[in-house]
Amino acid sequence: MGYVGERITRRLFLTALGLFFLLATACNQIERPNIEPFYAVSAPPRIQELRWANGKSPVSFDPARAASPPETDLIRATYEGLTELDSKTLKPIPAVAVNWRSSEDLRTWTFQLRPEAKWSNGEPVTAQDFVRSWKRLLELGDRTANNHLFQNIVGMNTWDTPSDRRGGEARDFLQSTPPEINPSTSLPVNREPFRGPPNVAPTPSTQASETVAPVEDKEDSKVVDKKFGVTALEGRVLQVVLTVPDKDFPKLVANPIFRPVFGDGVNFEASPKDPEAPTNGPFRIIKSEQGTITLGRSETYWNKDSIRLTQVRLVAADTAEAALDAYRNGEVDVVTNAPFEPVAIKLLTPFEDFRRTPHNAVNFYEVNTDRHPFSDRRVRQALALSIDREKITDGDLQGTTQPAYTFSPLRQKRAYNYAFDIKKANDLLDKAGYPGGNGFPPIRLVINRNDVQQRVAASITRMWKQNLNLDAEIIVKEASEMEEVRRTGDFDLLRRGVVLPTNDELVNLAAVRGIGRKELAAAKQEPADVISQPLPTSIQSELEISSETPPDFPGADDDSEDVLEIPDGTDEALFEMTAIPLYFPTSYSLIKPYILGFELNGLDAPSLKEVRIDNNWQPGKPENES
Repeated sequence: MGYVGERITRRLFLTALGLFFLLATACNQIERPNIEPFYAVSAPPRIQELRWANGKSPVSFDPARAASPPETDLIRATYEGLTELDSKTLKPIPAVAVNWRSSEDLRTWTFQLRPEAKWSNGEPVTAQDFVRSWKRLLELGDRTANNHLFQNIVGMNTWDTPSDRRGGEARDFLQSTPPEINPSTSLPVNREPFRGPPNVAPTPSTQASETVAPVEDKEDSKVVDKKFGVTALEGRVLQVVLTVPDKDFPKLVANPIFRPVFGDGVNFEASPKDPEAPTNGPFRIIKSEQGTITLGRSETYWNKDSIRLTQVRLVAADTAEAALDAYRNGEVDVVTNAPFEPVAIKLLTPFEDFRRTPHNAVNFYEVNTDRHPFSDRRVRQALALSIDREKITDGDLQGTTQPAYTFSPLRQKRAYNYAFDIKKANDLLDKAGYPGGNGFPPIRLVINRNDVQQRVAASITRMWKQNLNLDAEIIVKEASEMEEVRRTGDFDLLRRGVVLPTNDELVNLAAVRGIGRKELAAAKQEPADVISQPLPTSIQSELEISSETPPDFPGADDDSEDVLEIPDGTDEALFEMTAIPLYFPTSYSLIKPYILGFELNGLDAPSLKEVRIDNNWQPGKPENES
C-alpha cells in the first residue's frame, strides 16, 4: 500500500473511532475522568452488600444444569460441593469434605464429610445426598450441563453407543468434546449447556492442605464397571470409583454440576428457578424477581462466621452496554461476563478497575494424523512452530485474545510448548523429507464460516507459505457441517474451539487431543493391574517414524510444579501434537476499588467467601486492608 493509501486508511480508522466515541458518549456516556485512574468512581455502599452484574438472568437454579455464568456464579454462592477451588491458585481445598484420600492406582477416592455441614432447612448434609444427586445426573443424561465431566465415574458413562470417526469403536469420556467457542465473541456458544455426546453438534474458606493418602485395601478399586461407582460407606463417608486413574479428581468435583441437591431434586423439574429449594452454601436465595436475584448470608452454613458479605444482589444486564452504564452510574460494583467490543476494550484498558483474564478455553487446529504426511510428528511440529501467534492475536483478533503456546492458559509453563521458531520448523520439515517444502501436498484446512476465522486462517496459511513454502487451501463449511467433517475425517487440519470448565488435566488433555481412554492410560504407563495392555499400535507406529530424540523446547529442564510430569520415554506419546493451539479467549471485568477479595481466574469461578467491602474507601485513599 502506498503513502496515499496509508493516509486514507488511517483517516478512515480515526473517523470510525471518533464516531464510536461520540455514539458511546451519547448512549452510555463513556468517557475517561480527567483525574481519577478508575473508569467510574462512586461511593461504596454503607453495608456489606455486593451488587454484581454477571450477565443475563439465570435460566435455572439447578446445579445439574449450570454450565457457565450466570448460572455457575449463582450455584457456587448457594451450593457447596465436596471441594472448592482456591480462587487464586485453583487448587482443591476442603468444603463439605474435610479431607480425602486415594487408592494407590488413583481410581478409588474416599471423601470424609464434615459433621457440621447442613442444608438451609437445618438437615445434615450426608454422603447419601451426593449419591442421590449424582444418580440424578445419570438419569438426566444429556439434559445436564457439561455431562462429559462425569463419564469417567464407574456406572456413569452414558456414551456407550456413538461411534468414533477413527475406527467405529464406542467413544468414551476421554474422546468427548466440551462446548464450542463462538469465534466472534471468544465465549462459549450462547453460554448454553452442552446437551449431548460429541457426535451431536452442541446447541448454537478455610484454608487446609489437601489430603491424598493411599487406601490400605486395594480391593476398593476392583469394581465391576457395570456397578454405580458412587457409594455412601457411612453417613459421612463417600467413595467414588473411576474407570481411568485421575490424580486431579478432587479438582473435578469442585465443578458446580457435582454439588448436591436436597432430596430427589424433583422440584427443579416443575420449576427450574425454584427459590425455595434448600441449599447448603454460604448464601441462600431470599428474593427472586425480574432482573434481580437477592442472596442473603446463610445462617446454617458451617463456616458462616468467616463470611463478610451480608447480602449479594445479582443484577441482570442483557448487553455489555447496559452493564457498563450501570457500573458508571454506581448501580453495580462488579461487571463480569460482558462481551465488550474490541474498541470498548481498548478504551477501558488504561483504567485500574478494568481487568482481563485468560479464559480456560482454547481455539486450535486439529490435525488428521490418519493422513500422510501429517502422520509424521515432525511435520505437525513444523506447522505449529511456524505460526506467529502474537501477530494473529494483536492483528487479526485486535488484542482481544492471548496467544496459545500450550493447550491450557492455567498451565502456561510446561515442559513443552509451541513457541514461534522458523529455523526449527524448517529443520523438522527437512528431516521429514520435505526440504524447503518441496514435494509437500497442498494442505486442506477446514474452518467454519465466520469472518474472524477466515481472517485467522488467511494469516496462518500465508505464514506457512512464507516460512515453510507450503501451499494451503482454505475450505469454508457451515457450522452445522463441521461435526460431520470431523467424523468422516475429510480434512487435513480442522478448526476447533473448546471450553474447558475444569482444571482436571486428564479430562482437558483428552478433550483436546481426542486420545482414547486405553491409549492415554497406556501412554502414561499406568500400573499393569489397571491397564494390562501394551502401548497401542497407533502410538507405536508414530514413535517408529523417527528414532531421534525429540527436539528441545523452551522450559524442558524446568522442574517447577507447573511443569507437567511425564514418565521417562513417554513424552512423545503424550505430546504427539494431534492439535495445534492458536489462541486463548479472554474474559473482561470491571471491579470497583472498594471491593476486596474478588479474585478472577480462568475458570470464571470467583468465590464470594472472601469478598468484603471497604465501606470507608475514598478516591485517592489507599485501600483499607484492616
